[in-house]
Amino acid sequence: MRFFVKSVLAVVMGLLGQLALAFEAFTISDIRLVGIQRVEPGTVFGYLPVKVGERLDESSAARAVRALYATGFFNDVRFEVDKDVLVIYLSERPTIASVEISGAKDLSRDVLLKALKDLGLGESRIFDRALLDRADQEIKRQYLARGRYSATVTPTITPLERNRVAVSLAITEGDVAKITQIRIVGNKAFTEKQLIDELTLSTPTWLSWYTKSDQYAREKLAGDLERLRSFYLNRGFLEFSIDSTQVSIDADREGVYITANITEGERYTVTGFKFSGNTLGRDAELAALMQLRPGEVFSGQLLNESTRTMTELYGSIGYAFANVNALPEVDRENRTVFFNVSIDPGRRVYVRRINISGNAKSRDEVVRRELRQFESAWYDTDKIRLSRERLVRLGYLTNVTIDTVPVPDAPDQVDLNVNVVERSTGTFMLGFGFSSADKIILTASVVQQNWLGTGKSVGLTLNTGRTQQTIDFNVTDPYFTPDGISRSFNVFTRNINAQALGLGDYQLRTSGIGLRFGVPYTELDRVSFGAVYERNDIQLGTAPPPRMQQYVDDFGPQSWQVLAVLGWLRDGRDNPLAPRRGLLMASNFEITLPVGNVHYTRADFAFQYYQPIARSSTLGLSGQVARGWALEGGAYPIFKNYFAGGINSVRGFEIASLGPRDAFGNPIGGQSKLVGSAEFIFPLPGADQTIRGFVFVDGGMVWAESIEFSGLRYSTGVGLNWLSPLGPFKLSFGVPLNQQPGDRLQRFQFQIGAGF
Repeated sequence: MRFFVKSVLAVVMGLLGQLALAFEAFTISDIRLVGIQRVEPGTVFGYLPVKVGERLDESSAARAVRALYATGFFNDVRFEVDKDVLVIYLSERPTIASVEISGAKDLSRDVLLKALKDLGLGESRIFDRALLDRADQEIKRQYLARGRYSATVTPTITPLERNRVAVSLAITEGDVAKITQIRIVGNKAFTEKQLIDELTLSTPTWLSWYTKSDQYAREKLAGDLERLRSFYLNRGFLEFSIDSTQVSIDADREGVYITANITEGERYTVTGFKFSGNTLGRDAELAALMQLRPGEVFSGQLLNESTRTMTELYGSIGYAFANVNALPEVDRENRTVFFNVSIDPGRRVYVRRINISGNAKSRDEVVRRELRQFESAWYDTDKIRLSRERLVRLGYLTNVTIDTVPVPDAPDQVDLNVNVVERSTGTFMLGFGFSSADKIILTASVVQQNWLGTGKSVGLTLNTGRTQQTIDFNVTDPYFTPDGISRSFNVFTRNINAQALGLGDYQLRTSGIGLRFGVPYTELDRVSFGAVYERNDIQLGTAPPPRMQQYVDDFGPQSWQVLAVLGWLRDGRDNPLAPRRGLLMASNFEITLPVGNVHYTRADFAFQYYQPIARSSTLGLSGQVARGWALEGGAYPIFKNYFAGGINSVRGFEIASLGPRDAFGNPIGGQSKLVGSAEFIFPLPGADQTIRGFVFVDGGMVWAESIEFSGLRYSTGVGLNWLSPLGPFKLSFGVPLNQQPGDRLQRFQFQIGAGF
């Protein structure tokens, strides 16, 4: 046997082609593989560039060795020749049996494992020690982004049977580096403190333990630099620039020093604008959309909003790929800027096909009937935006995206890909809650919002509290007719413990059945009408209020009525759970039909208005006015009285305590009600939109008959809203501003899990 090629190291494979290997060329009669365990022979032969029957010389031998090393499967490759048989000795690299990570707390173990797998360090992969260095660098990179500069990684390789290894990475995260100093150099128009106040990063404060604002992160700094840029651009500094940013760490790797060097430039004033390109004759409409006016200081935000709305204008008439570009013409001497707004509408397109995906449970028609953009119609951004809003409002789609995709070889056509993410719509929940009024509340509900994927809602809800118990079964078909007329049916019973509310020693049970229809007449407005049968049972205690005793004497302990109901709703809020903008208005009118032994009518109007202010805060205004009247000369039913006071009315006053009282001082409610509230709503530092704080001013009162605008009570305070896993949590601390003798106060009020 002749020695052909001895062990060849991977690091010199690039030079192998230049080596002079002394052997005699021969024709291969057979190829024998020695040493393979996991790699299939067919795999080796597939990578081997020489075959049986071919002639092997020095160059083809070098090429074959390089090819086998390049697979990454082998630590060592050795060729020998036995007569005319090529014998290839292979030493396989071990495979990774497992990868374990310990010590990771700030970063998710799954996130780290995925990052390592992307590098090639994962189960069943070929083990390469070079990967350990890359893994060490990747893990440290992720910790550096979170401000942990002292993080270390200690790898352990454990050999296992069948040429496998177990990889263990022990992580010592270290402490998060705190920001010791932030400097901004080059500012003239604004003080350094003004600029630092615009940043989310800060040096340690008394609230840093919660906000984590003193912990450096690369992504946070990048976001802050953009905020700084926007701050200047929105105040006219058209040529503002961030020249450099230095981030240094002290010797113990726990203190971070940040310095940003900026050039402010000059403040520019807008002298005017013009439109060029193909405006399609819409110059007047474009000019109305331009928010920058001659003589005003330049604002980058207003310019971006202007070009965005102009793009949407063309998108609403079919130009899906319109390009609006505002080109500044700068006069540095006079510090003015003139904008040439170039318009390129592109080609008008129509929607060929709408593809729906992600709806594993919901039928296609449930999604498609909410769309306002139709196939074979001109592309319209307004209708596409409205379609997405309608899908989100369904309540059982957690995410909706609508992408515009050009059709190949058809420049005048696009497809819309509607992708939805469904949430579980069938729920059975048992839970409890607690409120300052009801104490312990037990709840149970079975709800299917998307019954069998049809979009129908079926639900049974039970709620028990010290003051009120409810059983309600309801079925709603939002598309009872193809054009969107809804039908709702419900059966209910409600029991109110007036004594627990401090209203007197009696209980009222109301049971009924109702049928309603809703007719949409705009995208935001809906009119509803229907009928409700109600039966009222009054159970007097041992010492009932005189008014209740008199009512029972006049009408008996049982009464019933059939109500005709009419309602109107307009909902333009951007989010029903945590709104930031929009207006909700609702009015309801009910009147008893000339049957039964109780005759009355009631009407009310309520509104909620939200307007963003500052960066992420919201101004919220709400109010309600309601009035009831007796009919046919009879008495107004006292169990239909309105009440005010409490966490959902005038905070700081005890629930249902405002308004007329009987001779014993018990609140009896009234036929008229007026309440209003103003709230400044803001997100808590470091929290998401599910947790928001607010400052409020409330006012309201209940009157025996007509509204008199006298005796209004006012309060102010602070509070917290949280969309908790148990249900909406609401907490407030209210201070009455004009309390009167006899008023019942309750400054601290809260409610959690009151409804599902």
